[in-house]
Amino acid sequence: MTTDRPLRADARRNREAIVAAAREVFDAGRFFDVRFDDLAGLAGVGTGTLYRNFPTREALAEAVYHSEITTLSDRARHLRATRTASEALTVFLRDMIDHIDAHQGLARTLATLMSAGTGDITASGHELENAVAELVAAGVAEGSLRDDVGTGAVMMALHGIGAAHARPGWRAEADGVVTLLLDGLRRNR
Repeated sequence: MTTDRPLRADARRNREAIVAAAREVFDAGRFFDVRFDDLAGLAGVGTGTLYRNFPTREALAEAVYHSEITTLSDRARHLRATRTASEALTVFLRDMIDHIDAHQGLARTLATLMSAGTGDITASGHELENAVAELVAAGVAEGSLRDDVGTGAVMMALHGIGAAHARPGWRAEADGVVTLLLDGLRRNR
């Protein structure tokens, strides 16, 4: 639900509780097993509050996804502000692997919803891409990263890693892809 005015404190808490409950259901890989109405009880709110905030399952999935993207983007910007550009990108990419690993149920659910063409789940991805672009640009400006490889390559690698989360040995392979990516991005001195 998008409004032009800020939510009252109790309405904001209810909305956040619903998103948090949905995130737990996602992480458990049970998003399609739980009746949509039951999410209200898991969040400690009434069914009307659930539907007022999220009229469909897809709208709730989009809110969870947007929340995750905002958290990751904020993390990228914090790293950029507190570390060298090279360190910030390295830590961020390793953090992304940790995040994907910890939230595999969310990744599976979002992949299912995106393949079904429901909602506008991919719209929030631009926020994350912009945060990664800032990290890459800072590395280029710092002189630690090549200037002929763009953000798109980094995002493609992250998408590929996320899409392969069901592979046996995924975690080790994901760490290896990040190592290859970072090695390929570094400027030869």
